[in-house]
Formats: sequence, C-alpha cells, structure tokens
Amino acid sequence: MFKELHDYLYHLAPTGGLPMQPVGILLGLALLAVHLWAWRNADRAKAFLRSFPRHYGWGVALLSLDFIWSMVVLAYMDMGEFFFLRKWFLTLVPIGFVLVLVYVKEFLAVRALGSLMLLVAGPVLAAAFLQPPVTRLLLPILAYAWIISGMFFVGMPFLMRDWTTWLLAREGRWRLAVWSGIAYGAALLLLAITTY
Repeated sequence: MFKELHDYLYHLAPTGGLPMQPVGILLGLALLAVHLWAWRNADRAKAFLRSFPRHYGWGVALLSLDFIWSMVVLAYMDMGEFFFLRKWFLTLVPIGFVLVLVYVKEFLAVRALGSLMLLVAGPVLAAAFLQPPVTRLLLPILAYAWIISGMFFVGMPFLMRDWTTWLLAREGRWRLAVWSGIAYGAALLLLAITTY
C-alpha cells in the first residue's frame, strides 16, 4: 500500500502519478481558504502567527507527520549506489525523531513546518514536471518558495519569528501578504481549471 502511494506521489508508477490539475485545484483552494480566513479573522491569524514558532504541540504534530512521510520515502525511494544504507536510515530516523522531540523543543514547530514544506514540494514538482502548459510554472514557483523557506526554517528557525514580527509591524505589510496569497490562489485555481 505505501509503495503504491509513494510511486503515485512521485510519478514512479507505470500508469503515471498524481495529475497536475487536481494538484493545482487543491493548492489554489488551500491558498484561498487560508488567506481568506486570515483576512476575515485578522486578529486570530496574527495571534496564531505570533504563538506558532514556540508552540510545542504544533511541533509534535507536524514532526510526527514529517516522520511518517520520511519513513515512506526512505523505504521506497531509489537510492542508487547507496542502497546499502537504507536499513541504517530506517533505523536512525526513528531514533532521531524521538531525540528531537525530547531535546530540541526550542522552535520545534518551525523546524517541523520547514521539513514538511520540503516534503510537500516533491510531489508538486513531480506533478508539473515536463507538462506542456506554460501556466504549470505557478506550481514549481510555489514549490521552490517552500523549498527555500523550508531550508531556512529548519536551519535558522528564529527567522520565522523575526519575519512574523516584521510582517505584523505594519498593517500595510499584513494586507499585502494576505491579498497576495488570495491573488495567487485565485490565479492558480483558475488556470488549473482552464488550462491544466
């Protein structure tokens, strides 16, 4: 079951993989939903963003999701000439997961979110890979934004706190961020329905 899921997500199945149109529609709806909620509930959204970096509960939930996804990827990915290391990774990753939960509580939510952003980017890039419409580029742009942000969040998690503080310091910045997300989500949804 997990092998079929892995092959489907990363376009390794003989019958193909995750289609680009559903990915575009899903991400467009997700962007619209999150940013419209943030627009309608600005105070709650701002409070959530302020508390998220040090929220241990969110860190545990997101890291657990990262762990499960990582184990599936490690179990079935093509490791080339390093295939003999698979058993070591499958042993060390669960140990690392527990150690991180116990000893890396500082900014755990940000680190876990960064890891999730890196993991989610893979299937999005695979869905858009070599697809004909030029509008497909909205998906890789979003995926690479996640990859770059995710690497910073994992390696320098305090940056999310700093970026959030900067964003919330002026109402104009907040509105620009919210409406940019709404516009990107609407464009992605429209193009996914009409051109993908």
